[in-house]
Amino acid sequence: MGELSSDYFTVTPQVLEAVGGKVPATINGKFPEKYFKKKAVVEVTPVLRWEGGEAKGQPAVFQGEKVEGNDQTISYKAGGSYTMKTSFDYVPEMAKSELYLEFKAKVGKKEVTIPAVKVADGVISTSELIGQTLGSANPANGDDAFQRIIKEKYDANIMFLIQQANIRSSELKTAKAFNEEVKNINEAANKKISNIEISAYASPDGGVELNTGLAENRQNNTAKVINKDLKKSKIEAAVDTKYTAQDWEGFQELVSKSNIQDKELILRVLSMYQDPAQREQEIKNISSVYKTLADEILPQLRRSRLTLNYDVIGKSDEEIASLADSDAKQLNIEELLYAATLTNDPAKQEAIFTKATQIYPNDYRAYNNLGKLAYQAGNLDKAEGYFKKSLSIKDSAEANMNMGLVALRKGDKAAAETYLGKASGTKELNEALGNLYIAQGQYERAVNSFGDSKTNSAALAQILAKDYNKAKNTLANVERPDAYTDYLMAVVGARTNNTSMVTENLKKAVAKDSSLAKKAATDLEFAKYFTNADFMSIVK
Repeated sequence: MGELSSDYFTVTPQVLEAVGGKVPATINGKFPEKYFKKKAVVEVTPVLRWEGGEAKGQPAVFQGEKVEGNDQTISYKAGGSYTMKTSFDYVPEMAKSELYLEFKAKVGKKEVTIPAVKVADGVISTSELIGQTLGSANPANGDDAFQRIIKEKYDANIMFLIQQANIRSSELKTAKAFNEEVKNINEAANKKISNIEISAYASPDGGVELNTGLAENRQNNTAKVINKDLKKSKIEAAVDTKYTAQDWEGFQELVSKSNIQDKELILRVLSMYQDPAQREQEIKNISSVYKTLADEILPQLRRSRLTLNYDVIGKSDEEIASLADSDAKQLNIEELLYAATLTNDPAKQEAIFTKATQIYPNDYRAYNNLGKLAYQAGNLDKAEGYFKKSLSIKDSAEANMNMGLVALRKGDKAAAETYLGKASGTKELNEALGNLYIAQGQYERAVNSFGDSKTNSAALAQILAKDYNKAKNTLANVERPDAYTDYLMAVVGARTNNTSMVTENLKKAVAKDSSLAKKAATDLEFAKYFTNADFMSIVK
């Protein structure tokens, strides 16, 4: 037994690659004919070596034909092949490394030296760029609920006696009060009348023909009073009218809400019979309760319902922006959060959100949004502090999602998965999950999760899934391009054998972040360019 040539070994992948924080490798080896002694025991250990350190994989043990044991037996005459699967926890130093197989061998009781064999060079660590591309991820925003125009309404009821359509003096007071409300709304600077609705009803007793006439007359009489009052007050407003001959719907609602005897029986009758006359007869047959219905329920259905529909018009953008700057206390929380959307200046947004936390300290959204700004500025610790403060106020989906991004930036995939599991409903969740899937080595799933998102991370997923055309398009449309946008475009160039694409984009990347020159110089993505003069001039 003695030295083994590297020709006896193949490694898949040919160039090792970091996947989900691991460096996996499959090693296929062969002991040649008449090599493996019959009394030999050989332990083979994959070792990844780099300057200043090494990592050992799981060893495998092989035995000769005359050794008693449970390990794979290798024939002396024929030799034998074997497969080893190993994995190393990735560290950045592995980018410039070598994979060796180390041997411990004995023949009987005698130790035999078999020199280590180099079987692979270096580790492609492109997947680990997730730690940097995450910086351009979109944290979830705590959105405002500001509405410029709020729909409001004011209701009143004019009641009628049984089988009567005239409006009594007592009910005229209701009409007058309604008209006063109409006047107030009409005169308010920030309110605008949409229309007035008159809905007249008859109770579902007495027959359809009688009730049709009653309901129509109640409608007409009510409209006359309302129109008269509007004219007197010089108010122009659309008046829309309708009537319902027999208000079975209202009857059912009132009965359902009551504690009346035999309530369930009455409701069953309504569900069983659709004919109005039959319904009325069946209910009258429940003699024990009909008087109660006649005294308590039916009178409430003899009415005209008045509805004033109007808009409450909020402050203009100019007013909100000015007050946010000069006197934020005059704004409610929705207006103040909305004010931050009126500027693209992060400093101004930060000032607005800070005021919001001071004036409305129990609203989680301002703290979350301060965290979002800190995250986008690259201040991870500051961002985490704000997100935690937000969560202490409310366990919101937004802050949980953002804590998931922080956890990913810190390399804690388990915590990230937990946080993102609580982020259902956030519009940015799929993008965040895409980042998680990259970190987990699930590249196709990541691509699907990102969808049409235009971020560095989305492009990274596409590169790792080998969809280079899509990655190129994504990188060209990143909203906030940075040095890593250019670096990834250079990687796409390298993988598609486009030299000019490599050098042009790498030059831009290094101009934005000089540390990327050192990274590129050892990045095996660019191995074929290590002798290229233009490339070397960029990374020197």
